Amino acid sequence: MINREDMLELTRRMTRSRNCFDRIAGSYMDAEGYCDGSFNTSFLKLSAAETEEKLQIAKTIPFSETNTQLKKYAFSEKDPASRQMYQLLMGLRDCGLRNDALVDTFCELVAEHYKSNSDYGIFLFHGCYDVPIKASDKERMWESEEVYDFLICAVGPLGKEYGMVSAEWGFLFPAFTDRSSDSGHIDVFENNPGEKAHVLLTRSLGVL
Repeated sequence: MINREDMLELTRRMTRSRNCFDRIAGSYMDAEGYCDGSFNTSFLKLSAAETEEKLQIAKTIPFSETNTQLKKYAFSEKDPASRQMYQLLMGLRDCGLRNDALVDTFCELVAEHYKSNSDYGIFLFHGCYDVPIKASDKERMWESEEVYDFLICAVGPLGKEYGMVSAEWGFLFPAFTDRSSDSGHIDVFENNPGEKAHVLLTRSLGVL
């Protein structure tokens, strides 16, 4: 089960004044699943308006209804597809989205399984969160317990100027469990749980 407080703790680091993201990458896709363009840039290079817009999209994933819209899944060590996806996600995280080939590979995989009646976007965010120690000792409360290095993915229809209208599917990887990185699991978001396109995407991760 996902702890709601863990997710809210993350969202508090997804504001312009306390931004935890350093990079955003992804693709703009047409309704048939063909790429209309891609991007890979530092979060700091976004305009104020773009920063706010992208933060709201990223925040949708952890801020969603826990254990209903956002559910935890385990990767399988025995399933080759699950191991392959795990390695791809770890590669994306470890390079901080700076490897265009890995980003393209991931977007192509999503396009194989996501069915849409309109143009859509695949947005990947890379972030780092210094998880503070929870202690009554004020001298230690600002120390970092660990650095949570993570990815957020959001997939959804596009509006004007390639802006995402809303996130329909996505994930948080690795899962954030007990205020710590949980690399054996992934938290998957479905705006409308159970829709066919969402199930196909979640299955493509090798966790369903």
